[in-house]
Parts: sequence; structure tokens; C-alpha cells
Amino acid sequence: MNPRNLKYHKEHDWARVEGDIAVFGVTDYAQESLGDIVFLELPEVGTEVTAGMAYAEIESVKAVSDVLAPLSGSVTEVNEDAVDAPEIINENPFGDGWLIKVRLSEPGEVDDLMTAEEYDEFLAEEEE
Repeated sequence: MNPRNLKYHKEHDWARVEGDIAVFGVTDYAQESLGDIVFLELPEVGTEVTAGMAYAEIESVKAVSDVLAPLSGSVTEVNEDAVDAPEIINENPFGDGWLIKVRLSEPGEVDDLMTAEEYDEFLAEEEE
């Protein structure tokens, strides 16, 4: 079940918005599709990220995948624990497996993301 307090991007990323800061991560669906994650490359603090553009790279036993930003802003923190132990993303993608925190530059972009209910419907349609 996808947490109800998050917003979702069609590329299977999530954002938890707290004022002008958002925490980003990949969804359970994404980590499951990737398989066992073995390497994670995150941007440096201060990097500008743009909604819909790649900001990180995840390597699993199956493939290397770009992670797309659900919102635009400046990176304020990266999850070093996930870099050091990327399997944490498989174990807890909505909690300890978060990727970065961003100070939003375009807060209105949040309206373009899906609610948990809309994302659940989106996943159901993709599986048909």
C-alpha cells in the first residue's frame, strides 16, 4: 500500500512535501521492478534538480536506471546511509530508503503530482 501522505510521479518516484522542503524517494513498485539494488549515485548538496529530469542513478542486479525528480529545487541533504547501504531502498523505500531533500523552487509543481489514490489507479492501469 502506498502511503497516503505522499505525492507521486508517473515515473514511480514519491515526494513528501513539508513546507518548502520535499523529501524524494522511489516507490515500492520501482524498487521491486529494479530487484536487488547494489549501487546508488546521488547529487551533491546545492545541486539544482528539475522536475521530470534525472537527478540520481540506481544500479541493481538487473539494470542501471535514472531516477527522475518529481519536483524542482535545490538539494539540501542527501541520504548517505542509502549511498553506503543501497539495499535499504529495497527494505524501506518510503522510510529509511529516502534519497534526497530539496528546497522547492516551483511549489506549484506539487499540483501536477498524483495523490496515493491516483497513483494506485495508475499502477492498476499499467498492469492491465
